[in-house]
Amino acid sequence: MLGAALNEELTLHSALCRREAAAFLRAAKTGEELVVACTQEQRLFVDLAGQLEGGEAAGKGKRLGSAPIKFVNIRETGGWSRDAARSMPKIAALLAAAHLPDPEPVATVSYKSAGRLLIVGPADEAERLALLLSDVLDVVLFSTGPGVSGSPQERRFPVLAGRIEELRGWLGAFEFRWSRSNPIDLDLCTRCNACVTACPENAIGLDYQIDMNLCQAHRECVKVCQAAGAIDFERGAFESTEKFDLVLDMRAAPAFTGHALPQGYFHWKGEDFRTLLSLRERVGEFEKPKFFVYKQKLCAHSRNETTGCVACIDICSAQAIASEKERQRIVVNPNLCVGCGACTTVCPTGALTYAYPRTSDHGVRIKTLLATYARAGGKDAVLLLHSQEAGRTLIEQLGRAAQLGLCGGVPANMLPIALWHTASVGLDLWLAALAYGASQIVVLTTEEEEAQYRQGLREQMAVGQSILNGLGYEGSHLHLLEASTATDLDFALSKIAQNGAQSPLAPGRFAVLQEKRGTMELALEHLIEQAPLQPEFIALPAKGSPFGTLLVNKDRCTLCLSCVSACPAGALQDNPLAPQLKLIEKNCVQCGLCVTTCPEDAITLQPRLLLGPQRKEARLLNEM
Repeated sequence: MLGAALNEELTLHSALCRREAAAFLRAAKTGEELVVACTQEQRLFVDLAGQLEGGEAAGKGKRLGSAPIKFVNIRETGGWSRDAARSMPKIAALLAAAHLPDPEPVATVSYKSAGRLLIVGPADEAERLALLLSDVLDVVLFSTGPGVSGSPQERRFPVLAGRIEELRGWLGAFEFRWSRSNPIDLDLCTRCNACVTACPENAIGLDYQIDMNLCQAHRECVKVCQAAGAIDFERGAFESTEKFDLVLDMRAAPAFTGHALPQGYFHWKGEDFRTLLSLRERVGEFEKPKFFVYKQKLCAHSRNETTGCVACIDICSAQAIASEKERQRIVVNPNLCVGCGACTTVCPTGALTYAYPRTSDHGVRIKTLLATYARAGGKDAVLLLHSQEAGRTLIEQLGRAAQLGLCGGVPANMLPIALWHTASVGLDLWLAALAYGASQIVVLTTEEEEAQYRQGLREQMAVGQSILNGLGYEGSHLHLLEASTATDLDFALSKIAQNGAQSPLAPGRFAVLQEKRGTMELALEHLIEQAPLQPEFIALPAKGSPFGTLLVNKDRCTLCLSCVSACPAGALQDNPLAPQLKLIEKNCVQCGLCVTTCPEDAITLQPRLLLGPQRKEARLLNEM
C-alpha cells in the first residue's frame, strides 16, 4: 500500500541506523533524490555524504552533487504509537511531502558583529562574566552597584556608570545612552580606596560612586584624590552615547519588555551558561530570512490622517512594527522581526504576507499530505501544526513515551506539520485545508508562544468555526492546544482524534494563492458549494473578523463620501452620476477606517459572511 500511495518503488530498511550505513552510501552514490525516513542518525548520514566526492551541505536538506538528501521522522510521529498498525496512510503522506522541493530562497537580512559586548550589572558579577568572555569578545562594563564583594581592585575592563537613559537596536547595532552624573570618573579612579576611608558620611561605596543623598559636601574625598584627580563636584551631568554589537543585561527588569528579544540582546537569569556560549558565537556576519512582504496599497492601517486597523502593531511581541503617520502606513523593522508571522495571520487584507516559506508553499504541502493520505485509504485526517523547536520536541517525547507503553502517541489520523512559528498560519490556510478534505486543524502551542499570539489564534479560530457551523458542518474543526508535557499532549490529541468533524464530501482542487483574500475566497466557494446548509448570511464574532457589512444611519449620513476615499479595499463606492453610497460586501475587511473617518458618526461595522451572488455585487447603502 505504501509503494502504491507514493506511486514509486521504495527501499525499505528495518533498522536505518549505523548498521546500514553502507546501504545509505550506495543510495547516495546514485546521485538521485534521497529521502531518509529517520532523523536519529541524521548527523552521521550527512557526514558520510560529505565524505563522498562532491558532497556538501546546502540549506535544510543536504546535497550530494545535484541530488538533495532529506530527512523525515516517521518513527515518533507515526510508527511509535498505540495504533501504529493503522499509520500506513500517514507514513505515506509524510514521505510524499518529504519529496517536495524546498521553498525558493527569499531575501535575507544581514547582521555584522565585531564582538563589542556591553555587560550591565553589579560590578563584581559583571566582571566575573567578563572574564569568561574576554578571550573572544571586547567587553565594556556598566556598573549598577558594587554587588556583594564590591568592584574589583584591578581594573581589567573599561567601566561606565551613571543613569541609563536608553538602550535600543539589535545585533551589531545597539545604541546605549546614559547620563554621567556622578562626581567620580571611573576612567580615572585607581581603586585606592582613599576616598572610601576619608568620607565621614560613608557616602562612597565599593562601586566608587558617591551617594549624593548622603554626601554633606565635606569634600574630604577630593583632598585625598588630588593625585588621580578622579573626583570633581563641579563637573556637570552630561549625556553619552556608545555603540555595541552585543548586550548582556544582568538587571532584574530587562531593557526590552517584549516576548521576542532583539538578536544580540541576552537577559542573564542566573547560572545559564548556554547564554555565555551563545554570546561567544555572535562574532562575524550573520543572515536570516526576511520573513514578510508588505504591500502598502492593500494596507488598512491609515488613510487621510485617520487610523484604522492596528492588528499587526498590537500583536507583534518583538515591537518590530510601528505606525509611520507621515506616510500613512506601517513600518516593519526587518532586523527586529523574529518571523513569528502573527502579523500576517491577523492582517485582514493580506497587506502583510509570510515569505518563509510562502503561503503557496504551505498550500502545496498541505494538499500533498491530504491527497496522499486519502489515496492510501486514510480517513478523517487531522492536521497537527506545531513549531519546529519546542513543538517538535514535545511530539518526539510523546512518540518515545508511546514506544515505552506510557501513552498512546500521535494518533494514526493526525498529520504533523512543522512550522517556523505556529502563529504564521491562519484563517486562509485553515479554510483551504478543510476544503482539501481535512476534518480538523490542531495548532499546538507550548511555553514559547506569547499570550497575545494565542489570543490572536483563538480569535481567528472563532471566526472560522462560526463560518463552518453556519454552513452546517457538524463538529468542532479548529483547536488551539496548550501543552507542556507529553502526558498533557497525549490526552488532548486522543480526545480530538475521537471527536470527528464533518468535512466536504469532495475535496477542493484549487491552488492556494499567495494573496490572502484570494485564497479565502476560493476556499469559501468550495465550502459553500459542498455545505449542508445555505443560509442567507452567517453572523461572525466582532473581534478579528475579516468579513462583514456596514450599517449606515441615513438620518445622519450627508453623503459627503469621505468614507469612500478612506476605504482601502474598494468596498465603498460612489456613483458619478448620482449622490449614492454603495458597498461591495465581498471587499469589506472590517478595518473601521470608514467609521473613524465619518464626520457624522453614521457608520457601524457588522461582522458577517453574506452568501449568494449579492455578496459580490454593489449594494446601495444610502442615496439622496
